[in-house]
Formats: sequence, C-alpha cells, structure tokens
Amino acid sequence: MTQKALGKPLFSLPESYEILFQAIRTVPYMVRGEKNGLLSPALRERLMMAVTEVNGCAMCSYYHAQMALETGMNSDEIHNMLSGELQGVPEEELTAILFAQHYADTRGKPDQAAWNKLKEQYGQETALAILGAIRAIMAGNTYGIPAGSLLHRLGVKRFHTDKRSTPAYELAILLLSVPFTPVAMVQAGAAKLLHRSVEP
Repeated sequence: MTQKALGKPLFSLPESYEILFQAIRTVPYMVRGEKNGLLSPALRERLMMAVTEVNGCAMCSYYHAQMALETGMNSDEIHNMLSGELQGVPEEELTAILFAQHYADTRGKPDQAAWNKLKEQYGQETALAILGAIRAIMAGNTYGIPAGSLLHRLGVKRFHTDKRSTPAYELAILLLSVPFTPVAMVQAGAAKLLHRSVEP
C-alpha cells in the first residue's frame, strides 16, 4: 500500500452508500463508451489502477493488474501505475488518468475546473464513460478493502489486512452492502426519471 493511501481514512458508511449510488448511476455510461469505442480496455484499466493506487485496495490491485495484462499492458507500466507513477501512460490519456487520481483523492468531489477540462478534451460522451469507470472502481475499492482484509484474516494469503481496517469495520461495510444495493438502485432509478445530472 502506498503512503498516500495509508494517510487516508477508510470510507465511512454514508460515503460507501454515496459511492455505490453514484457508481450505479454512471456505470451504464462506461458500458456504452466501451461498446461505442470511446473507452478502450487499456484506458479503462489505467483509470481503475490510478484510483486503486490512491485508495490502497489490495484486492482491486490484484485483479486489475491481471486484467491490465490481458489488455496487452506490460508489467513495468502496471507496476508504475500501482505505484502512482505515470511513465508509459499515452499522452492522449494523461488528462483522464490525472482526473481519476484527483477524483479519488477528493473522495468523489473533484474541482469543477478539472471536470470541465476533462469534458473539453474528450467531449461529453467520452468524459461520462471515463467517469463511469472511475466511479465503478471507487465502489470496487470501497467494498474491496474490507473484503480483502477480512479474507486475509480468514487465511487467504494473496491479499493483506489493511492497517486502517478492523474486523468490525469490515463486517459493517460488507453486511450493509446487502440492503444498500437495492436502495441505491431505486434511488438511481428515481434520479434518472427526474433527469438529475450524473456529473460531479
């Protein structure tokens, strides 16, 4: 885990709900962007590793490193991304990766100027696809940190127990994800019917 992640508190219960809600609202834009060729698998994985590095999720680091290899990314670039270094990132993707880091660092509350710059560079549709990928991995990290920590406590050696976590925290976040998910889905559906913007 990076020093940056160690200095950040884990997500509170209200934050974990909000992150899940925003992910449910925005993931369809990621799916549409991938289908329409606006978001490549490699860029999606770079975004996910950038966010994961900021949040320090061992479980997500493990899985997304494997997925990045499958996109053809080399191990040096993957190692760099998971260390917070951006060597090897294509120039045209740099703004997106920096925005992903900023989004994670601000816990889902990016500066309006940063969001506007992302839209200006990539266009509205691609920016929303990027946002969908970022919010998807934010949700993954929110639940992956306690899940990986708990699995390690139960003997799964490929993960580790996050130093910021406790068994009580892990159980609370994971158990509450069960009622949180349908409620967040209903709220996301209502927001769509009311034409509420998904933008940050």
